[in-house]
Amino acid sequence: MSEYVDLLARVAAPTGEGREVTDPATGETFGLVREQTVEDLDAAVAAAKAAQPAWAALGHARRIELLNAAADRIDAEGEALAQVLSREQGKPLNGPNARFEVGACSAWLRAAGATVLESEVVVDDGATKAELSYKPLGVVGAIGPWNWPLMIGIWQIAPSLRMGNTVVVKPSSFTPLSVLAMVSIINEVLPPDVLVAISGNREVGARLAAHPDIAKVMFTGSTAAGREIIKSSANNLARLTLELGGNDAGIVLPGTDPAEIAENLFWGAFINTGQTCAALKRLYVHDSIYEEVIEALKDVVARMPMGNGLDESNVLGPVQNKKQFDIVSSLVEDAKSRGGRVITGGAAAVELGDLFYPVTIIADLHDGDALVDEEQFGPALPIIRYLDVEDAIASANRLDTGLGASVWSSDPAQAREVAARLEAGTVWINQHGTLHPMAPFGGVKASGYGLEFGVEGLKSVAAPQIING
Repeated sequence: MSEYVDLLARVAAPTGEGREVTDPATGETFGLVREQTVEDLDAAVAAAKAAQPAWAALGHARRIELLNAAADRIDAEGEALAQVLSREQGKPLNGPNARFEVGACSAWLRAAGATVLESEVVVDDGATKAELSYKPLGVVGAIGPWNWPLMIGIWQIAPSLRMGNTVVVKPSSFTPLSVLAMVSIINEVLPPDVLVAISGNREVGARLAAHPDIAKVMFTGSTAAGREIIKSSANNLARLTLELGGNDAGIVLPGTDPAEIAENLFWGAFINTGQTCAALKRLYVHDSIYEEVIEALKDVVARMPMGNGLDESNVLGPVQNKKQFDIVSSLVEDAKSRGGRVITGGAAAVELGDLFYPVTIIADLHDGDALVDEEQFGPALPIIRYLDVEDAIASANRLDTGLGASVWSSDPAQAREVAARLEAGTVWINQHGTLHPMAPFGGVKASGYGLEFGVEGLKSVAAPQIING
């Protein structure tokens, strides 16, 4: 625990200064964060801009060495970082949560270094030779969310640094200290001002998106906030990667064994207590196995403990903040008023704390019900009965979001046929939300645009250049 205290002390504001950050599991003040200003941001961008040419000049090989060294430092301080994350975000240490997230940070740093992006001859016909290569953009502005603050932060930082950009990071005001702690660890091996983190309010975030010296903005958050980022970045024509809200549908096809898919269904919906952009958020189940799937899910829920994240036995934590807690509560109450059948949960777990909401499964809902049509971003899953697969596909595609989707079946060929017809950036089969650092990830429709991960992710933070001669 002393390591966690020491790490926090490196980035927290002194006693009596800064804004309080609370532990969502207990409501206690967890630490103090400096509230930096637009002027601080301007200075950070100027420093990053000045540092960028020398960073780019190091070349890919040296930058890859430093990314791997940063990954080693995160691994070395991983337990302390996981404890900071657990206390600030609320997610438990165990399960696919805080330790998992910290491990993903070092893995994605190494993957960015290992990804090969070579120059490519695109025309060579005897008269013309055209070669395509990728150059740094300059300074990347990375605006992160509160649900996976470290992992999504690395998704933005790692490829940007690899391609020779410098990065200014603006973490969510709900989870600033864990991001500041991670950046401080990475900066043990990076040259000065290559990676700078600024904590601040929405005004600081808006300035980052609109700053004339920001060449690229990477943002993960709500669709509404994404639209504001687009407006803010318009004047300087900054490139954008936007990973926005989702309302991912899953379709369970007839003939599927409920027992075989139940645990993957559970984690697809309730990883990080449902607070994940690409979580399973509405589940369409064929009438022939409807009740069996519900019972299988109910059995899984019963063996998944919820509570304070520092308790090693827990795998589910609180909703991170009161605003999101109220959204989940309101949607569940609306579903109950519309005749939804509560299978598990259904009311706040006040015995655990003010922000705990139990895993809630509500059956017998329909398209048009708020819990089906609106992103809950929390531990509540609506289940909808269908009779015809064509109707399920139409239901899955009817909303304006398209981040992810999934198909669940014992017939791989049928599953792929249905998957190809779903309007989503990623469609999983017999799983949901699993990511690989080499498989590109991004949304369609109102879930944003631009790709992250792998070769496509490197290209997204670089400027293509054709040399034609």
